[in-house]
Amino acid sequence: MANQELQKQLELIKKGTVEILPEDEFVEKLKNSIANNKPLRVKQGFDPTAPDIHLGHTVGLRKLRQFQDLGHQVVLIIGDYTGLVGDPSERSATRPQLAYDQLMKNAETYQEQFFKIVDKSKTEVHFNGEWFDKMQLREIMALASKFTVARMLERDDFEKRYRGGLPIAVHEFFYPLMQAYDSVMIKADIEIGATEQKFNLVAGRHIQEAYGQVPQCILTLPVLVGLDGVNRMSKSLGNYIGVDESAKQIFGKVMSIPDNLIYSYFELVTDADKASLEEAKTKLFSTEFNPRDLKMELGVTLATMYHNPKLAIEAKAEFERVFSGGGIPDDVPEFTISELGEKIWVVKLLTNTKMLKSGGEARRLIKGGGLYLDNERISDDSLEIELSEGMLFKVGKRKFFRIIK
Repeated sequence: MANQELQKQLELIKKGTVEILPEDEFVEKLKNSIANNKPLRVKQGFDPTAPDIHLGHTVGLRKLRQFQDLGHQVVLIIGDYTGLVGDPSERSATRPQLAYDQLMKNAETYQEQFFKIVDKSKTEVHFNGEWFDKMQLREIMALASKFTVARMLERDDFEKRYRGGLPIAVHEFFYPLMQAYDSVMIKADIEIGATEQKFNLVAGRHIQEAYGQVPQCILTLPVLVGLDGVNRMSKSLGNYIGVDESAKQIFGKVMSIPDNLIYSYFELVTDADKASLEEAKTKLFSTEFNPRDLKMELGVTLATMYHNPKLAIEAKAEFERVFSGGGIPDDVPEFTISELGEKIWVVKLLTNTKMLKSGGEARRLIKGGGLYLDNERISDDSLEIELSEGMLFKVGKRKFFRIIK
């Protein structure tokens, strides 16, 4: 019976996992957990460097939920102190440091959004400031003594920067040590993270051993590619789908992903079972099937997961009306002539209405043919527009705004 339970747990845990290290140790931990009816402590950390949790974060959160459903204890670390350093993983330059107040403001939204996926009643949440804020210098030096510079330079991102003559700030070396020390403080049995986190996760094993603890096992998970089809999903790159966004926003963004990402999104961020995934794969390889239909199915699935079926179906219907039938959304933002001025440079118009973040982005959109006024394309980024009531602007594929008096 115990062996049957072990196989059941292993099958679920391995689903969507890239690596389990070391796997033999992990199996032993799982066996002991089942035999002694003692839940494993499963850790993941999140630095609140932006206010929204996006689908990329949910790859790990969904794996944590699987552990919870198997009876294990999930421990979430909100990195208010690691966030001050910034994770150097896959960075070619030192991250700019955020203000502590901003990190804490972001952290408030994280705590709300975590529990859209994980079970709050089965989750411990800690800020790593709970221990780092109390550490004295001698304790910090003791932690730093557990790791060598040579070993730190083994990680790819540091090695590339070092060989390329690019600066590495000393405080960046503290990031993997701090993430590792989190594992010591919460006595982690397992830590999960994206493949790019592997160095930090392995550092946790080393530091736990140095502090006399049984080292954690690590699970690495795939990185979710963002809407641009190239880079990992990231708030800073703007290629993300936030779990707190409206059903319309979620559906609309899903419809913009490249076709080659459809399957991985079904696999990594939905509850699709093996049979459903095989069906999706078959459809994608069929010349008789339009990937757009499968993308719509994905959009409805995700909008339902984070809202409800009614709002998901409404989002799909509006998308079809607006983007297939040339219609206009129901909730078009409106701006008065008095707040914008009677005559305005088109680039300034787009930034003042907050349709776009910068003048550079506005110019690129205009030159790329993405701005329309009453269905007429505007291609001159030096144009000044005399505003009048009723003007309807379309910005890119999904944004509209109207001018009123």
